[in-house]
Amino acid sequence: MAELTHTDDSGRARMVDIGAKPPVRRRARAAGRILLQPATVELVRNNQLKKGDVLGVARLAGIQAAKQTPALVPLCHPLLLEVVRVDCRLAAEGVEVEAEVHCTGRTGVEMEALCAVSVALLTVYDMCKAVDGDMRIEGIRLLEKEKEDA
Repeated sequence: MAELTHTDDSGRARMVDIGAKPPVRRRARAAGRILLQPATVELVRNNQLKKGDVLGVARLAGIQAAKQTPALVPLCHPLLLEVVRVDCRLAAEGVEVEAEVHCTGRTGVEMEALCAVSVALLTVYDMCKAVDGDMRIEGIRLLEKEKEDA
C-alpha cells in the first residue's frame, strides 16, 4: 500500500508541499452517470423541464465545479486550469457525463475532473427532482490521468 501523503507524523491532515516539484503538463478524465426514468429521459430530450436545458446547464455547472475544486475539497491546491471539457450525453437510461481537465502544474487534476462530473450529475438531479424521485447517481470514477515528463 502506498504511503499517505496528506498526513503529518502525528496523523493530522495537511496540505502536501509541492513547491519543489517541476511544473509539467497534466491531464485527467473522469466519468459517471445518473439513471432516470424513461419519461424523464424524454422530458430532457424534448427540453420540457421547467428549469430549462438540463444538459447545457449541467455542462456549465461541471466546468464551474472544476474551477472551484480547491474551495470544495480542503487539501486540493489551487491550479491554473488550461482546459475544462464537460460532455453531457443523453442515453437510454439517463445522462452520462465525462470531463477532461488540463493544466501545467506541480500536481494533478484528477480531483478537478471528478468534481466536474459530480456537480454536473448533481445538477441533472436538481433539475429533474420535481418529476423523478427514483434517480440514482452512479459510477463516478477516474478514467485516466497522465503527465508529460519534463
